[in-house]
Amino acid sequence: MKFPHYDFLVVGTGISGLFFALKASELGKVAIITKNKSNSGSTAFAQGGIAAAISPHDSPEKHRNDTIKAGAGLCDEQAVDILVHDGIDCINELMHNGLMFTSDEDGKPDLGKEGGHSENRILHFKDQTGKAIQDFLLEQIKKKDNIIILENHMAIELITEHHFHKSKNARIQNCYGVYCIETDTNKITPILANFICLASGGAGRVYPHTTNPPDCTGDGIAMSYRAGCNIRNMEFIQFHPTVLYSDSDPAFLISEAIRGEGARLINNKGEYFMAQYHILAELAPRDIVARAIDSELKKTGDKFVFLDCRQVGKEKLASRFPYIYNSLKDNFGIDASTTLIPVVPAAHYTCGGVLTDYNGLTNINYLYAAGETASTGVHGANRLASNSLLESLVFSARAVKNISSRYNARRDDQSMFDLVPPWNNEGTAPVEEWGIIKHLRKEIQGIMWDYIGIVRSKSRLEKALKIIDIVYGDVLEYYKKSTLSRELIELCNLALCAQLIIRSALVRSESRGLHFLIDQPDKRDISRIDTILRPNFKISLDFKKNLDEA
Repeated sequence: MKFPHYDFLVVGTGISGLFFALKASELGKVAIITKNKSNSGSTAFAQGGIAAAISPHDSPEKHRNDTIKAGAGLCDEQAVDILVHDGIDCINELMHNGLMFTSDEDGKPDLGKEGGHSENRILHFKDQTGKAIQDFLLEQIKKKDNIIILENHMAIELITEHHFHKSKNARIQNCYGVYCIETDTNKITPILANFICLASGGAGRVYPHTTNPPDCTGDGIAMSYRAGCNIRNMEFIQFHPTVLYSDSDPAFLISEAIRGEGARLINNKGEYFMAQYHILAELAPRDIVARAIDSELKKTGDKFVFLDCRQVGKEKLASRFPYIYNSLKDNFGIDASTTLIPVVPAAHYTCGGVLTDYNGLTNINYLYAAGETASTGVHGANRLASNSLLESLVFSARAVKNISSRYNARRDDQSMFDLVPPWNNEGTAPVEEWGIIKHLRKEIQGIMWDYIGIVRSKSRLEKALKIIDIVYGDVLEYYKKSTLSRELIELCNLALCAQLIIRSALVRSESRGLHFLIDQPDKRDISRIDTILRPNFKISLDFKKNLDEA
């Protein structure tokens, strides 16, 4: 049976997936799949900007040092060197191709400053930088005849040797594409490709309060682990310190670039408290600011602290941060130029992910990962602000370059694609108890919020793992007997990602960066040690109910 076959398949339409696709289109035909519309995903929610040492007062070495310091000593220094040097080339390429960042009076990019940065190096498009870059890349893609975007298509599983070998213990070496569900019809079809790039974002939706859009259910991370990829440093979940205290979903982010312009944090007693926690006060790295707010709330029993933007001034707020200022005013009745903003931390960024080399290649041949899905090593134990968009550009570009040079953009095993079987839905039936499905999702999120938040303890982690193992078992029971849908697949992915986060957190017995144990607040190993989870095939492959007869 013939299935769609492309030179390149990209999962996700954020900055990393789109940049990879544009580069790959110079080598062959590209298909991009996305669960929603082409402009969905986390990229559009990135307000602050993209960091790059382009100022004459700055240097890649300064950017490197700031990144490593923010990463609490766990960054891969070679990966960081690649980031800060290649990043400048990527920025220059985008601007050369027509991307316009906000300029200063001299017509040069206006460079902002955020937490953990020693220099002004944040290029931005007012306060909607991610959206501007995504829109620009989509416009470029529209001009390419050999790139197709398949909206409302969700990847379910990576296709490997396991799918067409009789033994469950088949050695997994290569990736041939994905099984994909059309979310409008629930029709499942293999989409084959010579090279696959997972750029499907992070796993922020394992938490009930997050800045991430609904798409971010850890699909790429979960699929990769089930297929045989190694996963690194999942314990490091970044909580953004300043999210509006409200019931909006996703949580409304208030960029720390506002703090870079002079906004300050204040408690209900009217005290500016950040200087008590760090010499950089409001511009300390995110993990420190989030823990400081958490500490203040626990001292007082309050539900939020305040962000005081009054000294920034109405003119600056309205011109530099029009989206934030107008959204607060129009949607929440808050004039940030005159009124204190109630803020709390919320889950924001997955610093760990699928372990890759410096070219984005996983431990499965022909399978790459980029962006928040990947763990390239640049973020360490805490991501430096505005490095995420830069990482996405740098390592997606390196992935395509690697494909061109290492493989010459070709594969020698084309006959293997003919062995890929269709998806097997035998013995399944439509879900009848949707209430239970929704309950299980809320239960996962509740466990993560209560036990795996900003501050943790070994006993809470151990309890959380016992509970999540039971919940995951319940989820798998529904998965095995049910006709698949987006909701059910996302539930399975969330459950697995939650389990991976907890297991990773239990392995790390020190406090470092975003992983803070009240049992060990001051302990830190001298050496740089990553948490790497390697799949147990007998466990992970049992997940695939369609292979039970194989």
